[in-house]
Amino acid sequence: MENGVWVFIENDSGTIADVSLELLWKGRELADQLGCELGCFIVGHGVSGAASDLIAYGADMVCVADHAQLAHYLTLPYTRIAVELIKEYRPGILLIGATTTGRDLAPRIASHMRTGLTADCTDLQIGEYKFGKKIWKELLLQIRPAFGGNVIATIVTPETKPQMATVREGVFRQPEADPARKGTVVELNPTLTEKDLIFKIVERVKAEKKVNLKSARIIVAGGMGVGSKDNFELVRELARVLGGEVGATRAAVDAGFVDHERQIGQTGVTVRPNLYVACGISGAIQHRAGMQESSRIIAINTDSDAPIFSVAHYGITGDLNEVIPRMIKAYKEKD
Repeated sequence: MENGVWVFIENDSGTIADVSLELLWKGRELADQLGCELGCFIVGHGVSGAASDLIAYGADMVCVADHAQLAHYLTLPYTRIAVELIKEYRPGILLIGATTTGRDLAPRIASHMRTGLTADCTDLQIGEYKFGKKIWKELLLQIRPAFGGNVIATIVTPETKPQMATVREGVFRQPEADPARKGTVVELNPTLTEKDLIFKIVERVKAEKKVNLKSARIIVAGGMGVGSKDNFELVRELARVLGGEVGATRAAVDAGFVDHERQIGQTGVTVRPNLYVACGISGAIQHRAGMQESSRIIAINTDSDAPIFSVAHYGITGDLNEVIPRMIKAYKEKD
């Protein structure tokens, strides 16, 4: 792979975003498969100290662009710095988090480099692609649901570099830090022009998350099968009894049963709890992509052929209005 796998490291006042660490984990795996280096670049102010941490998390090379006027994300200078680095080091693969920042930066880089970009990938692999008599080897296979989740699309960029993909937070695991790892740090000296700074941040408002589904060890989630917002109280009650968090499918969120921050799936958050209880969830591929790596999955559905049962460790075919109260009663009596 030409000059390795690279990851854009997003940060907030020097604090590395979780999705960037997750991409380092996947990037390390891809780089090892290809027998190449894993590089990354971080842009901001006061971020030089993060270089040693990034090496500990798997990077072989870290490029640092530290400047007081880059403390917060600005489209033009961040894009210019990224493009200049890519043209100089020519990575074969570039991974970026599918955050608000990543969704602004990634397509701009792709446009400058005249290359492709696959958004919201649910998996990344290395493989080959054949078209006619031509075969490309060691390509990045960019995997994501398509056509409303009816198919899983594998997308490749065989003719242009870098091969680019964005990935949502939680899709991959975070790496374990190894303080003994060695790597190279390249300190950049970014110069900003008036053109870079034609856009200015007038006000920055930061809201803390009220719900942290990623860290929840137990999640009880409901879908459209719950029936109504009032009936969703059954899901909440089971979550309270088990000491877990409440989650939901996109359909349940769109119906107004719960807030968007509790949405799990491709367009929500990806979770890996010890226990996931799916109540009235049919199991569309977009939802399964966000929870199928849970350690234990219990599914409750009236339809014995519902796709959710294909990923469940334990399935209960029945009406959740009867099943959930029995589960609550049994758990309380056990205590």
